Amino acid sequence: MSNEPRTTVGTPTPDELREQVERTRDELGQTIEALAGKADVKAQAKGKAAAVKRQAAEKTAVVAGQIRAQALHAAQLVNDTAPERVLDKAGRAASVARANRTPLLVAGAALVVLLMVRRSRRSR
Repeated sequence: MSNEPRTTVGTPTPDELREQVERTRDELGQTIEALAGKADVKAQAKGKAAAVKRQAAEKTAVVAGQIRAQALHAAQLVNDTAPERVLDKAGRAASVARANRTPLLVAGAALVVLLMVRRSRRSR
């Protein structure tokens, strides 16, 4: 150990110390905000739910487009290959169905219920 006096080359000035303290406070504040964001489970769940919803909407749009394309293709095939008589009868049946929607909907709902009951009895 020496008895020489210290030099002022490495000693920071009070202004430098204040700047260093301010920088450290800013960094600490940013770190706390980042940790609080990671600990906010509710916000993370909302973000993930929004992402899943967005992905589902995109997939739904793609699948709906594919179904429309296949339905148009099937309709065109039926129109090209079915005899004129069959197409005429199908058109009349569609007109009758459009005119009497309520009974058809009730019958369809009854059929669905019947099928669900039969299916549940089989699985027992």
